[in-house]
Amino acid sequence: IQIRSDKDKEIHIRYSITGVGADQPPMEVFSIDPVSGRMYVTRPMDREERASYHLRAHAVDMNGNKVENPIDLYIYVIDMNDNRPEFINQVYNGSVDEGSKPGTYVMTVTANDADDSTTANGMVRYRIVTQTPQSPSQNMFTINSETGDIVTVAAGLDREKVQQYVVIVQATDMEGNLNYGLSNTATAIITVTDVNDNPPEFTTSTYSGEVPENRVEVVVANLTVMDRDQPHSPNWNAIYRIISGDPSGHFTIRTDPVTNEGMVTVVKAVDYEMNRAFMLTVMVSNQAPLASGIQMSFQSTAGVTISVTDVNEAPYFPTNHKLIRLEEGVPTGTVLTTFSAVDPDRFMQQAVRYSKLSDPANWLNINATNGQITTAAVLDRESDYIKNNVYEATFLAADNGIPPASGTGTLQIYLIDINDNAPELLPKEAQICEKPNLNVINITAADADIDPNIGPFVFELPSVPSAVRKNWTITRLNGDYAQLSLRITYLEAGVYDVPIIVTDSGNPPLYNTSIIKVKVCPCDENGDCTTIGAVAAAGLGTGAIIAILICIIILLTMVLLFVVWMKRREKERHTKQLLIDPEDDVRDNILKYDEEGGGEEDQDYDLSQLQQPETMDHVLNKTPGVRRVDERPIGADPQYPIRPVIPHPGDIGDFINEGLRAADNDPTAPPYDSLLVFDYEGSGSTAGSVSSLNSSSSGDQDYDYLNDWGPRFKKLADMYGGGEED
Repeated sequence: IQIRSDKDKEIHIRYSITGVGADQPPMEVFSIDPVSGRMYVTRPMDREERASYHLRAHAVDMNGNKVENPIDLYIYVIDMNDNRPEFINQVYNGSVDEGSKPGTYVMTVTANDADDSTTANGMVRYRIVTQTPQSPSQNMFTINSETGDIVTVAAGLDREKVQQYVVIVQATDMEGNLNYGLSNTATAIITVTDVNDNPPEFTTSTYSGEVPENRVEVVVANLTVMDRDQPHSPNWNAIYRIISGDPSGHFTIRTDPVTNEGMVTVVKAVDYEMNRAFMLTVMVSNQAPLASGIQMSFQSTAGVTISVTDVNEAPYFPTNHKLIRLEEGVPTGTVLTTFSAVDPDRFMQQAVRYSKLSDPANWLNINATNGQITTAAVLDRESDYIKNNVYEATFLAADNGIPPASGTGTLQIYLIDINDNAPELLPKEAQICEKPNLNVINITAADADIDPNIGPFVFELPSVPSAVRKNWTITRLNGDYAQLSLRITYLEAGVYDVPIIVTDSGNPPLYNTSIIKVKVCPCDENGDCTTIGAVAAAGLGTGAIIAILICIIILLTMVLLFVVWMKRREKERHTKQLLIDPEDDVRDNILKYDEEGGGEEDQDYDLSQLQQPETMDHVLNKTPGVRRVDERPIGADPQYPIRPVIPHPGDIGDFINEGLRAADNDPTAPPYDSLLVFDYEGSGSTAGSVSSLNSSSSGDQDYDYLNDWGPRFKKLADMYGGGEED
C-alpha cells in the first residue's frame, strides 16, 4: 500500500508507521519508504501465525511537526492451502454390538485443518479407504463425510465369526477434492462386542452319578455345557436348575467358575431305605438374558440319574433321652424298662447288641440282646450321683455289620423320694450359762429327704435317764426349730451329753436320738462365758489349774537359767582366745611354703633317684633299717583328733592346735626331711647342676628365727642357724 498527504506539494513530508509488526513485536515485518510512503513486507507471512495486523501511519515535516493526523491501517493475510488436515488421534477405538442393525452408530473420528475454515482450504471431508477383514461384506461401515461419524451400513455382525475390524479413514481439505486438497489418514479399530445370542447347550443329553447314603457335600456328577459367547462373561456363565426329580431338595448344582461345569452336590443326606435312585431333570441358562429374538435350545435341558449305595448305618434309640419315674429303694433285680434301639438297615439281616457306656453308680444292668434294664443295686435318691432327683445312664447299641456301627442312648431315671433317712439334730455342740436366764440353745434338724418326708419335726427328751428331763427342758418354736434350756436353777459347770429324740413327718415317720454336747459355764452380766468359767467347764478344777501354772513357771525358769549359762560359757571362751599368742594363733597366721625337701648342700646327688619308680617291690623287699630318704616311713599311723560333728566356735582353735601338734610329731607326714620324688623330665639339660651354686654361710643374714618355726624347719635351722642340736 502507499500513503500520501495532500500537503506533500507544499512542504517536504516524511512518513512512518507504528504498531504490531512495525515497532512492536514481531518487529519490522513491515517497512515504509519515508519519502514516497510506500509500504513493503520484509519477510514471508504466515496466516496461521497471525491473520491480521493493525498499524498507524504518521506524516511529519522536516522538523518533526505533525502535518496530518495518524491514520489506521488494517492489513489482512490471505490464506493459502499450506496445511494438511491433522487427526486428533492416530488410532481410534470403538465398539458395536454384534447383530446390530444398519445405521447403528459406532464412533466419531475428527481431523483439524489449520487453514481458514471459511474457505475451501480448511474444509475437511472424510472417507473410508479400506476395511479389514472384508467379511461378511467389504462395506460393513460408512462414514459421514462432514462430521466423521462411523455407522454400520450392512447387517451380519457376528462376534463369534469376526471379533474386530480395522478401518482406514482419510481426511482431505479443499472440500474433499483429491486433486487439489491435502490429505491425511488415521486408523479406526472397531470391536464387535458380545451379546447373549448363543444359549448354553449340554454336551450330552444324559448324565449319571453315584452317592453313598448319609453323605453330604459330595459331588455326584459333573455337567458339561458348551456356549459360544465370550468366556467368563455374563453371556457365558452358566446357571443350573433342577426342574424335577428332587422334591425334598437333596441336591443342588453349583457352577465351576473356571470350567463353567455344573457340579451336582448332595446338600441333604439321602437314605437308601427310602430312595435307591433319583432321576433329575436339569436346565441350564446364562446369567444374562438371551438377546431379543433368540430362543432357548432343546439341548439346554438334560437328565441326571443318581444311584444311592447302601452303607451300614448305626442303630438309633427312637426315644433319646428316655425318662422313667420310680420310687427309690427298689430291690436289686427289679425290671425298670426296655431301652431298645432300631437298626435303620432294613435290607440287612443284622443283630443289635447292647452294653453300658456310662453308669456312674453302677446301679443298672442291660440285657445284651433285648435291651431290658434291671437294677444291680438299690437306687438311693440321696446319693451324690443324683442331680435334681434324676439319675442318668448311657447305653450303647451296636450291630454286627461290616464295618460295625453303634449308637448311644441316654436313660434318665427320676427317683421319687421315700422316707428312708432319719433327721439329724443341729447343732452338735453348744454352751449355756450354769444359771437359767435368757441364754438358751436353739436347735433344729437336718433331713436328707425332701418334702413331705422332712419337717415339721418333733423334738423331745428321752425318759431314760431320768436326769435328762430333770435338768433340761425343750420348748417348741415352730415346725423346724425348738429351744433347749435348763429346768433347774443351777447346774455345775462342765460338759454334758444331752440326748434328744427328733422325729420327722414322713409316712411312716422316722426318729433319731442325737446327742448334743452342752458346755455349762459361769457367765458374766452379759450372758457370756468367762475365761475361767470356760476352763472350768472343760472339766478342770482349781487345783489342776494351779498345778498347770506352777509347771509353766518352772519351765520358764529353766529356760532362763540355761540361757544365762550359755552366755557365761561363751564369755569364758572369748577370754581364753584373747590370751593366745597372735604368732601361735593358726587361725590368723596360716603360712604356706613350697616344700622342696630338707635343704641342699654342695654334694653330688644320684639323679636316678629322681626318676619315678616302676613298682614298689624294691621298697617292700628292703632289709630292715634301710630305706630311701624319699619314701614314706613304715610304721603305725598317728592318731589325729576327731572333729566334733557340731563344733562350738570356741572349740575350733583347740581342734586346730591339737591337729598341728600331731602333724608336727608325725614322722610319716611329708616332707620326710629328704628328697621328694618328682616326675623325671629327661636328661641332657644344657644348664649346669644347681649344686654348683656355692652357698655362702657368711654374711650379715641371721637365721636364728628358723628355730621359732617349729619342727618342720628344724633341719634348716641346724644347717644355717647354728642353733642347738637335739
